[in-house]
Amino acid sequence: MQLAGKRAIVTGSNSGIGLGVARELARAGADVVLNSFSDEAEDHKLAADLSAETGANVTYIQADMSKPEECRALIGKAGGCDILINNAGIQHVARIEEFPTEKWDAIIAINLSSAFHTTAAALPAMYAKGWGRVINIASAHGLTASPYKSAYIAAKHGVVGLSKTTALEAAGKGVTCNAICPGYVLTPIVEKQIPDQMKTHDMDRETVIKEVMLSRQPSGEFATVEQMGGTAVFLCSDAAAQITGTTISVDGGWTAM
Repeated sequence: MQLAGKRAIVTGSNSGIGLGVARELARAGADVVLNSFSDEAEDHKLAADLSAETGANVTYIQADMSKPEECRALIGKAGGCDILINNAGIQHVARIEEFPTEKWDAIIAINLSSAFHTTAAALPAMYAKGWGRVINIASAHGLTASPYKSAYIAAKHGVVGLSKTTALEAAGKGVTCNAICPGYVLTPIVEKQIPDQMKTHDMDRETVIKEVMLSRQPSGEFATVEQMGGTAVFLCSDAAAQITGTTISVDGGWTAM
C-alpha cells in the first residue's frame, strides 16, 4: 500500500476533518495516531473501530493542544512520526473590541502555536530518516478574511506562514511542508449549525445552505472530509515530493474570487 510502513499523527482527529484525514491515511496503509484533549472510552473505541475498518494500526493518544508541553510530548508518546497532520482547531466569533482575551489566547494556542510545537518535536527524526511530510490544515481564511473572526484568521494566516518557513528549513532533507486550505466542509459541527441558521434566517435547509453558508463558495457545494483526506494522501505521495511551501485550496473556488 502507498503509505505502508509510515506512521502518521493527526491532531484533533476524533471527529470532522481530522478523522476524515486519518481514515484516508489509514486506508492508504499508514499507521495512524488519533488525538484529542479528551481521554474517554469512546476515543479509544474510535481508534479500534478505524483499525478494524482499514486494517491499519490505529491508536489514540490524549494531548491538550493548548499546552506546549503536551503538544511536544504527543510526538514522543507516539514514537515519532513520518507524517504530521496539524489539524486541531477551535473558533469564536465576535467583534475585535468585544473579543474575549481568553478566547483569543486559546485560539492562537490551539490553531497556531500547537502546530509549531508538534512540528519542532517531529522534525529531527524526519531529518534523520531523510523523509517526512508535515501538512497543516489551514483554511480559506488563511488566505482571505471575514469580519468577526480576528483570532481564527490571524491564526490561520500564521499557519500558512509557518508552513512556508518549515518548507524552506526542510528543503533538501526529504521533508516537505504544505498547508491545505479548506472552504466550508460538511462536518458534524457544520451539520449542527444548519438548523440554527434555518431558524435565524427563516429559510429552508437548501436555501440556507446555498444563500448563507455557501454564499462565498462558488461551486455551491460543501467539500467533504474524504476530499480533505485524499488531498493529504496525495501530498504524502512521491508525486508530491517537489510540492512544498505552498497552499492547496479545497474551497470550491472561494479564494479565486
